[in-house]
Amino acid sequence: MPKETTEVSTLPRQEEFTGREGLVYARVSSKKQELEGSGLDSQEARCVQDLRSIHVPHIKSFRDSYSGGGDFMKRPAMRELLSYIDANPHKQFVVVFDDLKRFARDAMFHFQLRTEFKKRDVILRCLNYKFDESEEGEFVELIIAGHAELERKQNRRQVIQKMKARLEQGYWPFARKRGYNMVRDPMHGKIASPSQEGREVLKPALEAFARGDLPRRIDFSRYLLEHGFWNGKVPEKYLDQSKVILSDPFYAGFVEYEPWGVKRHRGWHEALISPATFEKIQRRMKRTSATKRVRKDLSEDFPVRGLIKCTCGVHMTASWSKGRNGRYGYYFCINRDCPEYRKSIPADTIEGKFKKAFKQTKLTPEVSKVMLPIFDRVWKSELAEMTNRENIAARDIKEVEDEIRELTTLARRAKNDITRGVYEKQIEEAAYRLEQAQGLSTGSNTDFSVPYRTALGKATTLLKNPYAVWKDMGIEEQHGLFFFIFDEKLTYDPKSGYRTAETPTAIRLFEEFSEENSDNVDRTGFEPATPSLQMRCSTN
Repeated sequence: MPKETTEVSTLPRQEEFTGREGLVYARVSSKKQELEGSGLDSQEARCVQDLRSIHVPHIKSFRDSYSGGGDFMKRPAMRELLSYIDANPHKQFVVVFDDLKRFARDAMFHFQLRTEFKKRDVILRCLNYKFDESEEGEFVELIIAGHAELERKQNRRQVIQKMKARLEQGYWPFARKRGYNMVRDPMHGKIASPSQEGREVLKPALEAFARGDLPRRIDFSRYLLEHGFWNGKVPEKYLDQSKVILSDPFYAGFVEYEPWGVKRHRGWHEALISPATFEKIQRRMKRTSATKRVRKDLSEDFPVRGLIKCTCGVHMTASWSKGRNGRYGYYFCINRDCPEYRKSIPADTIEGKFKKAFKQTKLTPEVSKVMLPIFDRVWKSELAEMTNRENIAARDIKEVEDEIRELTTLARRAKNDITRGVYEKQIEEAAYRLEQAQGLSTGSNTDFSVPYRTALGKATTLLKNPYAVWKDMGIEEQHGLFFFIFDEKLTYDPKSGYRTAETPTAIRLFEEFSEENSDNVDRTGFEPATPSLQMRCSTN
């Protein structure tokens, strides 16, 4: 008599679905596929049909366009799905998805996600795979999940290789840079091309920053904001973005990507600015960040440590040395390849000559005479521009407020909901424009002349005699002041002392500004300039 066999199925029996509600999870790997393709719709339709086949009502769908593997909690729709289940603990669910690759493309997170659903007593159904809780079924599932992870990593590697090759050929393969559009070219393929806002707004702003017409990043941000490059209310919001744009060699016609080891080289895209203009921008950026180079290990014992370097270019350090009659301070070079390596120079010599060099750093009397009237003229021009902007903003505010009052009256008198809805939408749009106009208005009658005059007075006093201010400061303030005055550390030569041939940065800026603007200053009432200054001004 043949032995009777019984087939054991690990699949849920039909009665196990009784009383459960159906949820669908659909996922594509990019936002583009979500917008342009029909993958999500077809996945959802197939999953809903599966729920009907087991007589489970379809309650809700969750659609993702998150790319790649990794932590499933990074997927918005997956988080929403788990949260929905947690928010309904009195209900039981069946979750259906199209393919095992849609579930997770990382083996470790695949089984973690399986565990999360199991803890919530959720039955999982996959259209292209039958879950089997046996040891053999778990092994097969591991193989499939591992293969999905391998496929994802291989795809990522291929994409990176292709994008890196494009970078090395001189093309930008990522998302478009602000001020550019990505266009198709018969010769180059997809290439960056300057947009209208890039040519008409960003290019003039970059060149103005390089010239010094927009001296600070806040001025650069304000210019772009006022010309519609950004849509916010205040320029301070865009300081970080401004720094990124100002530091990006892409706008000078170069491409680079350090994370992939692609060094800077000439690209095929059209540049907005010249390489020389880009370098000017970098020098200005460097000047504005000079005060951030103050050492953290400052010591009153060696006040100029961190401010000086050897002729080899390496900074000099300092320490105490014991002698017959006490301790003595010395400075020395720490570069083993330098001929002056560890040759001690008495601290009194180093610091005494440093003070002497610092005392010689000051504005010339000729520049001091023309600087105040020049800055007065520039400040008056800025005040006039501020007043003009305030008047324009006030006019816009009044016009929009009148428009809102008129639309409100029309909405109240509307005879049906459709007409009223049209007016209400127009009111919302007008309210947004009112908010924008109010953001451009300072709403203040503050007299800026007092803080301006105080600040300018302090600045000119400082630059006329920096050492007089320096000697009364604490050591940290001294180092901050040093990097405001000087562009880099001073070089000390044991034979000739400090090399100070080049004019310090801050003073050079004032002198350059004065020279560039001195022809436009009315000298009536001022003392005649010295012959050297007259000659210098006449050649500009």
